[in-house]
Amino acid sequence: MMYLAIGLAAGAAVGIVVAVEMSRIRAGGYVSKARREAAQILSDAEREAASVIKDGKTTLKELEIDLRAKVENEGRELRREISALEKRIAAKEETVDKRAQALDKTALELSSQERTLVAREKETDKERARLTALIKDQMAKLEGIAGLTIEQARKELYVRLENEVKRDCALELKRVEEELRENAEKKARWIVGEALQRCAADHVVESTVSVVPLPSDEMKGRIIGREGRNIRALESATGINVIIDDTPEAVVLSGFDPVRRETARIALERLIEDGRIHPARIEEMVEKVSQEMTKSIRERGEQACLEADVHGLHPELVKLIGRLSFRTSYGQNVLRHSLEVCHLAGVMAAELGENVQEAKRAGLIHDVGKALTHEVEGSHAVLGHDICKRYGENENVANAAGAHHGEMNMNSLISVFVQAADAMSAARPGARSEMLQHYIKRLEQLEQLVDAFPGVDKSYAIQAGREVRVVVQPDKVSDAEAAQLSRDLARKVETEMTYPGQIRITVVRETRAVETAK
Repeated sequence: MMYLAIGLAAGAAVGIVVAVEMSRIRAGGYVSKARREAAQILSDAEREAASVIKDGKTTLKELEIDLRAKVENEGRELRREISALEKRIAAKEETVDKRAQALDKTALELSSQERTLVAREKETDKERARLTALIKDQMAKLEGIAGLTIEQARKELYVRLENEVKRDCALELKRVEEELRENAEKKARWIVGEALQRCAADHVVESTVSVVPLPSDEMKGRIIGREGRNIRALESATGINVIIDDTPEAVVLSGFDPVRRETARIALERLIEDGRIHPARIEEMVEKVSQEMTKSIRERGEQACLEADVHGLHPELVKLIGRLSFRTSYGQNVLRHSLEVCHLAGVMAAELGENVQEAKRAGLIHDVGKALTHEVEGSHAVLGHDICKRYGENENVANAAGAHHGEMNMNSLISVFVQAADAMSAARPGARSEMLQHYIKRLEQLEQLVDAFPGVDKSYAIQAGREVRVVVQPDKVSDAEAAQLSRDLARKVETEMTYPGQIRITVVRETRAVETAK
């Protein structure tokens, strides 16, 4: 600041001198006045310079005082930090000294223990040497007494032990074989009985044809259509033969493919209910029902897998399983049969400690080839094996499907379980039956259902089951009650039985008075 003020003053003086000189040259008359003004300006500049110098000194002194105070504060802070560090170092040194003393003490103790251990080791070595010499002396005496060396005695002992173990093993093996032979048949019977007890499935015999009831015989003409165009359109769209005969108020659908037959049945029932029966409507209805059947087949397959607790099957396998619900074998529904085989095989596997899930999986899909036997030639068992391999099933499951009728060699116990379960499911009384037995059973069921009503004396199914003659007890059933009984019987038969066409219920009530003339 001081130098700046001096510089400014000097600059101002030079400017004044220049101004005075110029004034002197321009206006010589004003020299004296200019000199006075210059002197005055110079005096003012000197005073100003002195003031600036004084202010600069004051500022420098203030800066010096502030700097000195700052340095003193930093010095005090540094001294405090140094004092704290010295205290911490002193504490650390004290801790280190204590640890060093403890280590020295531990080293002394370890040195003492080491000396003790060395002494004990020397004593042990001496004792071991003494015992070794004593053992050698005793062994020499024993060899002299026995006349055998140690190696010879060891070999002889091994031979004797080996002979005794072989003899004991042979005796035990013989005992086990006899016990197994005695209990094998009993155990097998128990496993089969236990499996059957845990899986007591009901079977409903199904017909190989579908019967569609009609509201009246006039509907037959509408189904046939003008010059047979409706019936031809229905047969062409479904691939099912529509048989219209003298059966009252009923139409029979016949075809080798159960899925197409069911599609035709549902489509025909809806057409009858709708009332609009013509080729275009038939094709539209069949297409709609076909889409619904595809969805229904998938849902039935998923439900079967859920019921069997079998998961992770390929979606195509699930669809094929669903198609089995429309397939029958000797009147037995193949899907219900497959579920029963699944449960039976799982029970057998559990009893014998095998893989239960694998056995149930194989049992569920063992007849999957039957879903395609109408479309592909060949045995359903071998076809099922190929399908399982195609959709990623393991070899045990595929082999169980292909070998359950003996057409392939079995490679695991899973195949044995499935074959046995399949035989049990098919051979159980009532599981499968021929058409004649189905017919007879239906008539017997009809008569039993009617006989169960109070007041019925006897009942007779006549006209191939299309009519039932019911004879009632006249003292228990009045004429009015007989009419009501016929209606009740008709409702009961409708709700609890499956039959083609209609069944007429005829209630007979008569009183006979008999007397003998003597």
